[in-house]
Amino acid sequence: MAGVSLDEAPITDINITPLVDVCLVLVIIFMVTAPLFSDPAIKVRLPSARTHEGEETDKVTLTLAKDGRTALDQETFADVRDLEARLKAKLAASGSKLVILRADADAEYGPLTDLMSRAKDAGAQSLTIATERRK
Repeated sequence: MAGVSLDEAPITDINITPLVDVCLVLVIIFMVTAPLFSDPAIKVRLPSARTHEGEETDKVTLTLAKDGRTALDQETFADVRDLEARLKAKLAASGSKLVILRADADAEYGPLTDLMSRAKDAGAQSLTIATERRK
């Protein structure tokens, strides 16, 4: 055993290529599945309009379905008084006090205006109606 050749020397390096491959696959999976988690509580068909995208960061979303069901962000409410109490709490914690109304295009105007009035009474400083962009 006069000398150890390079072929017989033990491997002391760590091969990180498989680790990088696994991390990249996980990043791709998270990028593809992340938009699926932001679905609204009630599916509505928004009216179309020519608008620009807004940059709402601190917002509260009210949803009104065609059949009159209401939701606040991801929670659905059967009683409007419960919705109003929860809306007041959310707006008190919100810095911008911005309320986005997502109403179905076929929803009646009475419940929509009632929802707008309740949002103003709860402390909303600005109301925005969500629309889909025309193609």
